Amino acid sequence: MIEPFDEAAPTADQLTEYDRDHIKLYARLLDAADDGADWREVVEILFGIDLAKEPQRARRIHDCHLARARWMARSGYRHLLRRGGS
Repeated sequence: MIEPFDEAAPTADQLTEYDRDHIKLYARLLDAADDGADWREVVEILFGIDLAKEPQRARRIHDCHLARARWMARSGYRHLLRRGGS
């Protein structure tokens, strides 16, 4: 099942409710990137976007969510630790 997502991931320097709700998605994006998975396959699996019909949207959504996942891995997780994940 594809979990609901926004067209753009948050860009704030603070952890958001969206981030908390999408930690699993972020982890899957990071795993896929680390494994060298093709972004086109990732976007179809994780976001359910038909690349043939919406290539620009697919790329934009993938890239902004991967960027947010990387932010979470670098520094966003600290917000979770400070607040106990709540």
